[in-house]
Amino acid sequence: MSLSKFKLKLGDTSKGSINSSPVDTEDIDEVDDQGQSILMGIITQLRPGMDLSRITLPTFILERKSMLERITNQLQQPELVLEAHAAKTPQDRFLNVVKWYLSGWHIAPKAVKKPLNPVLGEYFTSFWELKDGQHAYYISEQTSHHPPQSAYFYMIPESHIRVDGMVIPKSRFLGNSTAAIMDGVTVLQFLDILDKNGEPEKYTLTQPTIYARGILFGKMRIELGDHMIIKSPSTGFSIDIEFKTKGFISGTYDAIGGTVLDPKGKALFEITGKWNDIIYITDLSTGKKTEFLDVNKTNPLKPQVRPIEEQGEFESRKLWKHVTDALGDRNHEIATNEKFKIEDDQRIKTKKREEENIEFYPKLFKKNENKNENESSDLDYYIYKHIPNDLSPKEQTKLILEIAPILPGQKFTPEFEIPAFDKLHISD
Repeated sequence: MSLSKFKLKLGDTSKGSINSSPVDTEDIDEVDDQGQSILMGIITQLRPGMDLSRITLPTFILERKSMLERITNQLQQPELVLEAHAAKTPQDRFLNVVKWYLSGWHIAPKAVKKPLNPVLGEYFTSFWELKDGQHAYYISEQTSHHPPQSAYFYMIPESHIRVDGMVIPKSRFLGNSTAAIMDGVTVLQFLDILDKNGEPEKYTLTQPTIYARGILFGKMRIELGDHMIIKSPSTGFSIDIEFKTKGFISGTYDAIGGTVLDPKGKALFEITGKWNDIIYITDLSTGKKTEFLDVNKTNPLKPQVRPIEEQGEFESRKLWKHVTDALGDRNHEIATNEKFKIEDDQRIKTKKREEENIEFYPKLFKKNENKNENESSDLDYYIYKHIPNDLSPKEQTKLILEIAPILPGQKFTPEFEIPAFDKLHISD
């Protein structure tokens, strides 16, 4: 199918034909007395500091989406990254990048839920229709299961915006809390804005730690803590944003604070407020404080996804469909059984590979060994296909759509199942 036909189909998605699944991904708080008892039974077997990545958690605390899809929460404010790209000065672009990255953290279940752990080789793709006829594309894959590592790629070709990243969660039991330490980094590039070395303007962004509080006593709630660091090695601007956790007696929930530094380390602006409410910016040269971002006024744009019947066996929504359907029906017996089938199949495949001394290789991402113009030492994995910066948006889109089916009607190619490192040797 030609690219023009794909774009024709894109116009139909406004009618809701793509996300017509009867089960959405909204969650319900189901930690009742019975649920609390189940949690207590698990917790009594744990020790403070224990790694939770191999602990099987009850399905009633699971979000109805995979981590690979959960990552797209950070990409649901595209108008803000477009504004950042359009800003005229390095300082204004940096401030707008900070605003964009802060805008996605409130997009999460209201209840205490964790996303489904992707199985090895699981993948998820999606797209967005943006203003002025632009489109954004997203591809992700689980490149490791123990420890869990999710690699992802996002691009708006018409605006020369590219995002590469990895999410490496490390879960710990802390007594009355659990902590998901979000290692990994997001790398944002404005491909058409070049620095003094002729390289695309780049930003690196880290994630705060996600805490689940009150699992033994008190009300369960999510709290973000520790630090988020945003830097532009291209321009020298940086900020270390502290996500302040509430003290046992004093303090408040959800507060943040950080200072924007210029390339010489001079403090320019102070960022304060609440990450899930109103965030303020203070110009330190004048003392003037203004609203920076009110997340209550934002309109997150959810990704669009191909119909289930077009998806592959290891595509997230199809892979977990029986689990998420059961969760939507609040039938946790079926959800648990279906989840066990997937995880048991994963264990069988892993054991077989170990017995045959076969190493797993991702299909869509390659290890960062042979660096090209889009790559650096920031990430362990990048999308396998080289997408040159100097190509036209149409040519870049064509290359992106060759990686994996993203748009409705796209078919899997015979090369799809080939490991990424082998695809590199196949002539386009």
